[in-house]
Amino acid sequence: MTKVLVLHSVALLRSALAALLTRESEGSEESFEVSTGGWCTALRETESLRPDVCVVDLDCPGTATLWEDGRSGGSAALGSRSGLLVLASAGRPGSLRKAFEARALGYVDKDSSPRRLVRAIRKVAAGERFVDESLAFGFLEASRMPLTARELSVLARAAEGESIAEIARGLHLSNGTVRNYMASATRKVGARNRIDAIRISQGAGWV
Repeated sequence: MTKVLVLHSVALLRSALAALLTRESEGSEESFEVSTGGWCTALRETESLRPDVCVVDLDCPGTATLWEDGRSGGSAALGSRSGLLVLASAGRPGSLRKAFEARALGYVDKDSSPRRLVRAIRKVAAGERFVDESLAFGFLEASRMPLTARELSVLARAAEGESIAEIARGLHLSNGTVRNYMASATRKVGARNRIDAIRISQGAGWV
């Protein structure tokens, strides 16, 4: 039996996905034992359940926190404890890049069929990589991300409503340095101003 952990910030959606996976795997040689959890319990759940595969929706609320935690061992640790499989959209290359950096093995287009998701889970459980062909362009775009890690950090904090001074204190930088990073990021993404840069970066899944 393959142990699958579905992580999502919305309880109703993770329960629905768990029910779908259980139903789709019934009657097969290797059925699924499916559990669910939210972001705040993700690492604890993987420690106690030791699933073969963790399924994560890249576009659901809370995913940014998972990747942020990964910089200090969060999502990277998650990916090392079990096979990480993400549900993704080709139009958000930034999310694909973050998942790749978190060592995800499986990448399934959210427009795919349930059977394809089941196949991907079986591949990841066996330690094999699975990538939907429809996500290929998204991966190509992900490799072209123009922003540095510091520029992303500044934009991400600005997107949360922090002022220049608050960002500077949080990142241990001067106000002028933060303004320079903001201006550089705005220019690189072809934005008119800071608000536009945040909008473009969020739309691509960078922040």
